[in-house]
Amino acid sequence: MAIAPIPRPPLVLPGFEHVRRSWNNTYEAYAARLLPGEYYVTINDEGVYTTLGSCISACIRDRVTGVGGMNHFMLPASADADGWKSTSLSAATRYGNFAMEHLINVILKNGGQRHNLEVKLFGGGRILQNMTDVGMRNITFARDYIQTEGLRVVAEDVGDIYPRMVVYFPATGKVRVKRLRSLHNNTIVEEEIRYISTVESKPVGGDIELF
Repeated sequence: MAIAPIPRPPLVLPGFEHVRRSWNNTYEAYAARLLPGEYYVTINDEGVYTTLGSCISACIRDRVTGVGGMNHFMLPASADADGWKSTSLSAATRYGNFAMEHLINVILKNGGQRHNLEVKLFGGGRILQNMTDVGMRNITFARDYIQTEGLRVVAEDVGDIYPRMVVYFPATGKVRVKRLRSLHNNTIVEEEIRYISTVESKPVGGDIELF
């Protein structure tokens, strides 16, 4: 029996050309792989996937049009305890706002309607030893942001001690989550430590426009 040729990848939205996409035989669809600090939005029937330790991914979509995407972020480890809603936003909370705001704005720019948005949250596992529970701070920030912005969380799998593999399909809202065992922890920890260093040394550019 002849093997069906792999179809051409769907067109990518402007600004996301750098995100790596590949054909996934299991889902029979293209999937974009997110690294820490990245986000991706699509109007097509394709997946977005990432691996999370202490980081958080918000999967957001317009449940009517199907436009949606995912981010992958972490608050800097040196963050103070000020809430993100304070008048003078800390660098940490500004970074979290940056990650959420950009994802939402691109969804709305491509046909999403704010009243149709639904959110699914993943990650925030406690996998970094000898550190404050940065995973829980990430979870708290994400929940606060979503509640304050009047958005709706329809599903979440957060906290605990496990890293996670998350695959999300904005067109349908389907998501697959696999909790990873300790075999994978070293690689994920090393990646997150490098990411933390990058976040703490790189200032957040531009003003954050809150809805």
